[in-house]
Amino acid sequence: MYHQPPFDYIEPVFRPPSEADSLILQVTNGCSWNRCTFCDMYTDEHKRFRPKAEADVIAEIQRCGASMPWVRRVFLADGDAMALSVRRLSTILQAIKTYLPNVRRVSAYCLPSNLKNKTVAELAQLRELGLSLMYMGAESGCNRVLEAFDKGETFDSTAEALLKAKEAGMKRSVMLINGAGGRMHSESHARESARLVNLVQPEYLATLVLFFRRDAEQRVQDGYGGQFQPLDAQGLFQEMRTLIAATELSQTIFRSDHVSNRLVLKGVLGKDKARMLTEIDQAIEYAQSRDIPLYQGRF
Repeated sequence: MYHQPPFDYIEPVFRPPSEADSLILQVTNGCSWNRCTFCDMYTDEHKRFRPKAEADVIAEIQRCGASMPWVRRVFLADGDAMALSVRRLSTILQAIKTYLPNVRRVSAYCLPSNLKNKTVAELAQLRELGLSLMYMGAESGCNRVLEAFDKGETFDSTAEALLKAKEAGMKRSVMLINGAGGRMHSESHARESARLVNLVQPEYLATLVLFFRRDAEQRVQDGYGGQFQPLDAQGLFQEMRTLIAATELSQTIFRSDHVSNRLVLKGVLGKDKARMLTEIDQAIEYAQSRDIPLYQGRF
């Protein structure tokens, strides 16, 4: 007898590294913004943004409940499930509670702009239904970098969204991009990014290094008026040192372990801040002694 598979994915599907063991539930296709110059995750023709039919999502949840009732974590894909209305998100979360009763955490990517019209009370309602963690690609706290990236956000709009999620009782995982400002804006990128995370005090903070696929490099160059110069290894390490040194965090779990990172850093800011600064200094010294060549940022 033919059994319908529990998922009906529109490929490719992306998730945060920490959701490797989670059930990936695709509730939207693509990204609701999809204009960031550095990103080509959703540029394929068949990845144009649209919500997945609610009935199809509920049916998938029911099938997952029947075939894998042990699931404890669910990640709502694709690029920004929070573009959905509170009503639709509530329906999905309630279905997860009904058909996957062992789930203890639901998470999603989130653009700051998609929290703008959601109240703290509405977010708290979603939190009570299980949506407890938001992954937000802030990329930078520097408005010049955000403008060049065509991010559609500012320091203030990103901070407002992160603080709203905190007030609603949600945990926040913030992503920054090492090297996003190139040589010209490295200092301001690091310091403004530190100012952003100091203000919002995220539960999780991670960095990856700016890298390019397909025509993303040209789009970034266009955003910087052709003046973008990528950082070499020493520049990337020094920018990371500036960022970490300027942080004033108390209990933020920090990870710099994406495949793009040349230097892996792990710890809690701030109790591990001094150790991480020492590790960065050692990396800078090593890069200087070996004359490590320019990091071209291409995969």
